[in-house]
Formats: sequence, C-alpha cells, structure tokens
Amino acid sequence: MAQKHILVVDDEKDILELVRYNLVREGYKVVCAATGEEALKKAASEAIDLMVLDLMLPGINGLEVTHKLKGDPKTQNLPIVMLTAKGEEADVVSGLELGADDYITKPFSPRVLAARVRAVLRRSKWEVTEDSPVLELHGLVIHPGRRSVLVEGSPIKLTFTEFQVLYFMARRPGWVFTRSQIVDAVRGDNYPVTDRSVDVQIVGLRKKLGNYGDSIETVRGVGYRFKEEGD
Repeated sequence: MAQKHILVVDDEKDILELVRYNLVREGYKVVCAATGEEALKKAASEAIDLMVLDLMLPGINGLEVTHKLKGDPKTQNLPIVMLTAKGEEADVVSGLELGADDYITKPFSPRVLAARVRAVLRRSKWEVTEDSPVLELHGLVIHPGRRSVLVEGSPIKLTFTEFQVLYFMARRPGWVFTRSQIVDAVRGDNYPVTDRSVDVQIVGLRKKLGNYGDSIETVRGVGYRFKEEGD
C-alpha cells in the first residue's frame, strides 16, 4: 500500500511537532505548515491524502482554508480533520457544514488522533463517486460526478455535506434513516457529532430546495426520509 501523505497545519510549533512525530511513527509521510496561506499552497502543489487543520491560525483561519479547499474542484474531496481548542457546538457545526471529516478538540490524545486519521483515510461503507448513478426524482436531477443539483433545470449551490446527505437519502426513496445512520454513511463509522448537526444539514437542504424542500420528510422520533415518487 502506498504511503499516505498528510499535511499538518498549526501555528504552535510544539503542537505541530507532536502531531508530526506521532503520525510519522504511524508510517505516514508528513509535511507541515504554520499558516493558512502556506497550507493552501501546499495542498494545491502536493499530492496530499489528508489534512490535519487547526482553526485558530494567523491570517486565513482554518474555516476559511476549509471553505477555499472545498470550493476548488481540485481539492474539494481532500479529507480534513480539524484539530482545535474551539470546541463549542457552533464551531463543530460550522466545520461540518463546510465539509470537515472529523473534529478533535485540544487537549488531545495522540493515539486518538492517529486512530481518527486512520478511520478517515479508510473508505467508508458508502461514498459518492464519479460512477454513482445520476438520480432524477421530484423535479430534481442529482449528478454525483459533477456534484451538482438541478431544481426544474436551475442549479442550486449545496455545501459538500449537504450534497452527501441529499444523495444518500435520495438513493433510497421511501426508506427511513436515523440521524446516526446518516452520519455513519456520509462520514464513516462512529463520527462524533450531535443530532443537532444533522438537523442543521436538513434545514439547510430544505431551504435551498425551495418548493421541493418537503421532499425530505421528518419521521418523528426516528429520523428522516426522502419521499418516493407519487407520495
């Protein structure tokens, strides 16, 4: 198996060295950056398999870095593990909405960090690929290869996570999914996230889908489902 290439971004030298040392011990090739600007340059110029990203950076902060990476077709699928002292739920939700794959708060265990990195690098049980089928339901056209959604022929802009959630549910119209099942499917097993984070994604989706937002139904006490044709 090819050696995985990880970019670690943190402006604290001690943290940077701690993370680098432990990931190298796990067999990864590790490069480091101390600023958001430097991180973006390295992500664009090097073959990076995963980024460990601090949020509180000088200049361009971690959320801005994530936004830029997810908005660039060349880096939009780069897995990101956020490592930060900002642990409030609002920060977690913001990171998830932008497309972060995991979120670890400081202080942290290097062993836990290594385990999370391994989990993110493993292929999840389900994921959207260029070969995934185009879906046409309820006036929506969901194209996985282009990561685009058309509503009655007009494109709408979704975040990375919103698209993942929509495509996952639309693949099985009529099936009811719990919040945990949705999280496990789009982020991998045992992702540490609150129920509210899933609800935030659903609210965002319904709003952006406009008149078609009611295609996503709440099943009280269970979770959500995407309506079947004719419902």
